[in-house]
Amino acid sequence: MKRRVVVTGLGALTPLGNSVDESWEGAKAGQSGIGPITKFDSSSFKTRIAGEVKNFDPLQYVSKQEVRRYDDFILYALAASEMALTDANLTIGSEFSDRTGVIIGSAIGGLATLEEEYKNLLNAGPRKISPFAVPAILANLASGQVSIRFGAKGPINCAVTACAAGTSAIGDAYKTITYGDADVMIAGGTEAAVTPMAVAGFGSMRALSVRNDDPQKASRPFDQDRDGFIIGEGCGIIVLEELSFALNRGARIYAELAGYGCTSDAFHMAAPPPGHEGAARSMRVAIKDAGLNPEDVDYINAHGTSTPLNDLYETQAIKSLFGEHASKLMVSSTKSMTGHMLGGTGGVEAIFAVKALQEGLIPPTINLDNPIEGCDLDFVPHVARRKEINTALSNTFGFGGVNTVLLFRKYNETL
Repeated sequence: MKRRVVVTGLGALTPLGNSVDESWEGAKAGQSGIGPITKFDSSSFKTRIAGEVKNFDPLQYVSKQEVRRYDDFILYALAASEMALTDANLTIGSEFSDRTGVIIGSAIGGLATLEEEYKNLLNAGPRKISPFAVPAILANLASGQVSIRFGAKGPINCAVTACAAGTSAIGDAYKTITYGDADVMIAGGTEAAVTPMAVAGFGSMRALSVRNDDPQKASRPFDQDRDGFIIGEGCGIIVLEELSFALNRGARIYAELAGYGCTSDAFHMAAPPPGHEGAARSMRVAIKDAGLNPEDVDYINAHGTSTPLNDLYETQAIKSLFGEHASKLMVSSTKSMTGHMLGGTGGVEAIFAVKALQEGLIPPTINLDNPIEGCDLDFVPHVARRKEINTALSNTFGFGGVNTVLLFRKYNETL
């Protein structure tokens, strides 16, 4: 029989707050975490707004020496992992350390460190490059440092699937447990890419909003006045456990991770295909993996980037897969509040899906004033909705045509 996987711990840093509780309360209240860029001088940039993590004190989690040596994406992962393990009431002991693994995704890794060290190279020569530069840049060092910090000696990996990296990591961790290769996995996504290169690069692609004078209304998925996504940063980490392992130690169970789907569009490096058939297939695969039918799904945390093609084509994918049931689904994009945290998105939005199941409350899509033609689903506009649900999907898509979907459901011990 397929080994069952449950969620027992949550940790997050987002533009809405420096914990799961702060972030979730902000999402429920329909708050926006978008504001002017403070991490660098953006005065010469077309886009001067972002979803930044605010007032984060890494010294709550690491030493001063580590702060100097680690890029922010690693610091975020260490902090959120500590939160998640504490929330799970789990200390990794020697008796199961080799059955505990780590998979944390990142789209870009230590881009801020890379930019800074390259300046040093140009201005002062190779002798001014820090010996800690490369370990701070490599994307897999979030997983590596978390493994070292908490003594996880089992499977370790790093998903680098662009904006889908966090969801890929959680999906791969889920599979690792179902295959029997681990009993516990620390998984999620982290990103700290509010940097000159990232903002300039996405801006050059005309992918970013330029609504600089009204940042809190700039991210507006499914709205006809959207003009691009808002780059964000953050980290979401969840603790996954094999069901019997969790029960034997008396763990609190938030939800069950019951399905994962991953497909490729095989179409274009950045744009989804019309109708987004690949996204529909990834949702179908996740639902089938869980042993469910499309009609069993109650809520979708959409990818919903606030970009012209994604919003329309994701809606078309939902309609094509769910048919008549699509009109009964609740669909919302929490990127309307956080912006797009790139590789960190999948971890944070998985947490939001789990919290929606736990509390019976659907976070809203804010700034949805005038839905675009063809986007006529129930996007839970403006205000959160109290509604008991049993099943939730979390959609995340990335450059290169990767489509990843997680299916969470309420834990039922009789299944």
